[in-house]
Amino acid sequence: MRTTATCLLAAMIALLIACVAWQTAHPWLAWPRAFAEAGTVGAIADWYAVVALFRHPCGIPIPHTAIIPKNQQRIAESLGSFIEENFLTPEVIVGRLSGFNAAQALAGWLAVRENSATIADIVAGSLPRLLDGMDEADIEHFFDRIVIPQLRTLDVSRLAAEVLDILTEGNRHQPLLDRGLSVVESWLSNNVGLIKAKFSEASKFTLPTLDAYIVNKFVEGIIALMHEVVANPEHELRRRFDVAVQDLAGEMRSSAAYRRFGRLLLRDCIRHLEDGGYYGVLLDHVRAYVLADLGSKHSVVRDMLSSTFVSMGKGGLSEPSIQQKLNAWWLDIANLLVLRHRHQLSALITDVVKGWDAKEVSGKLEAEIGRDLQFIRINGTFVGGTVGVLIHACVFLFAR
Repeated sequence: MRTTATCLLAAMIALLIACVAWQTAHPWLAWPRAFAEAGTVGAIADWYAVVALFRHPCGIPIPHTAIIPKNQQRIAESLGSFIEENFLTPEVIVGRLSGFNAAQALAGWLAVRENSATIADIVAGSLPRLLDGMDEADIEHFFDRIVIPQLRTLDVSRLAAEVLDILTEGNRHQPLLDRGLSVVESWLSNNVGLIKAKFSEASKFTLPTLDAYIVNKFVEGIIALMHEVVANPEHELRRRFDVAVQDLAGEMRSSAAYRRFGRLLLRDCIRHLEDGGYYGVLLDHVRAYVLADLGSKHSVVRDMLSSTFVSMGKGGLSEPSIQQKLNAWWLDIANLLVLRHRHQLSALITDVVKGWDAKEVSGKLEAEIGRDLQFIRINGTFVGGTVGVLIHACVFLFAR
């Protein structure tokens, strides 16, 4: 296009020369001469205007030329401010995002097992690289900086009380009592001889036959009592067990002695963890397990990740309320990010543009919009020629 525009300028000059040379013999050439003169002026003027945007015309440092290279810094700052003020605003960003149900789209995509399997493969594939890049010092740093400080603030006795409350809710602890009674019964039945021997040692002045009788009746009575407790959900011993558990939970929650015992126990556990050199063992164990699992045909890690993503997707699709909450959360995050970081984004654009080479930027911009720039030259040639003919016509009419 640049060659076309330049050739058109050369054609105007050639036409002008021809008209000047033969106008005396052919007066009618005054009309094409007027067209050629004005077209030449228009072509040269538009060539100058186009070139002056990007460089000095013919390499001559004429004032107010090479506009883009000279003003690159100001253009970069203006571009960054323009984008920040007109694009990176909460109203624009949140307004565009609010019309899109991102949670539903993501949930629908994850609900397809093939898609979730793809994500699971990517995540699982990154695990070996992640684990290979970690060493014992990393694990130790993680525990020392994140895990152990949190553990030190943990109230073990209160946590144990909460566990007991959860365990006793809905009588979940009763099967434990039944299991305990069953174990005691089995031990009594299997150790009658031991009980007899201990009873005989403590009662030296009774006959062995009497000792056996007493022990048998005692064991039979205990076993019968345990059968009654197992068979009767409302037995008195069950109620006493409930009260004992509740009292224990209350004491663990409020007793200073239990809190002190919990702190000492936690301190000993932390010291044992720090002094035992378990960080490397833990890392080696996790790395070996993950690598072996990922190398197998049926990977538990991949299946677990894929099933988790599918469940998340199906759960999101079936609960519009969850979608609304996720979308609201996403919009809040977008709004917060725009408010907090839009200036950094515009500054990034400004710095990048400032860092470009001025000549390279000018060349890229000229090449990107080059066809339209050359059409300006072409149009200027024809528009200038047309105006020249009109001016010549006006002069001709007034002269007559």
